[in-house]
Amino acid sequence: MQLRSDSFEHGQPMPTRLAFGKRGEPFALSDNLSPHLAWNGAPHATRSFVLTCLDFDVPSKPDDVNQEGRVVPADLPRVEFVHWLMANIPVECGELAEGACSNGIVARGKRAPYGPPGSVQGINDYTGWFAGDADMRGEYLGYDGPCPPWNDSIVHHYHFRLYALDVESLRLADGFTVNELREAMDGHVLAEAEIMGTYTINPAAA
Repeated sequence: MQLRSDSFEHGQPMPTRLAFGKRGEPFALSDNLSPHLAWNGAPHATRSFVLTCLDFDVPSKPDDVNQEGRVVPADLPRVEFVHWLMANIPVECGELAEGACSNGIVARGKRAPYGPPGSVQGINDYTGWFAGDADMRGEYLGYDGPCPPWNDSIVHHYHFRLYALDVESLRLADGFTVNELREAMDGHVLAEAEIMGTYTINPAAA
């Protein structure tokens, strides 16, 4: 099974328009478009697809994050951050246009993000990130793009992964978590494919 994108090449930088945040003084909000994705070569027994996007380069401690005059060190342990979870994608679907599932930033989160008919979308980790922000806090569903700390010393890697499943649907409702998704998919994955893009806001990141 193959997964590709016309929005960026595997292993290469993602364009700013796909990001939640971009370089400013020192930071600005960006266009937050979901990327184009297309896939083929799924096993004949495939009945549905799951799509995820995770960043595994997120600082495990917030002490230095976005702090003027400080840098998030490269040797700081890193954790995962969920950017997108979508399940029950019908087997007939093989492509998502750029901007089809996210076209801008919605303060407090998207309530009903667009997806293929019958699909459901999970909660992403901006929900926790904005929990203490009176203007932005809410439940963030669907795709919200890259926004690594503007002072992080490393480039972040965004893993878009497609799973082919042997069931038409998982027992999940909108707002499910990544752990609920993993539990529901267990034993049903026939094949998977991945495309990875990089992104940074810090011009000094390596």
